[in-house]
Amino acid sequence: MPTVSMKVNGKDVSGEVEARTLLVEFLRYTLGLTGTHVGCDTSQCGACVIHLNGVAVKSCTTLAVQAEGADVTTIEGVATNGDLHPMQEAFRENHGLQCGFCTPGMIMAGIDMVNRHGGKLDEATIRAELEGNLCRCTGYHNIVKSIAAAAKAMN
Repeated sequence: MPTVSMKVNGKDVSGEVEARTLLVEFLRYTLGLTGTHVGCDTSQCGACVIHLNGVAVKSCTTLAVQAEGADVTTIEGVATNGDLHPMQEAFRENHGLQCGFCTPGMIMAGIDMVNRHGGKLDEATIRAELEGNLCRCTGYHNIVKSIAAAAKAMN
């Protein structure tokens, strides 16, 4: 079996994987980072969104070997010294979650959105950008509100 090495949440990690091992499986089952969720296995729901070299990707359709040498950030890696990331704080303050299953992917997608667009995010842009992330609980209103609030706080 091949060995894959990468930096995850600022730490160098490596592990043996089968060539077909998905990145989400490596993160959850090899590294124990269970904040990255498996929702659909078809890249439809966005519960598995992580950042790969600073870009949001769906880890359920990315092979672990594709992340060789990469810098990976999961939901566990966005807080700093116990302080919530502004996106996490905005979700907390604006009730951007209910059951919480989609929340890690929504937060990672939101951070990526702000990184690409800066603080100039309107509701239409946020809603369009979230098309690849599904929530079955909230109706999206408070998720959109959370991302908009975080965009202001991050810039």
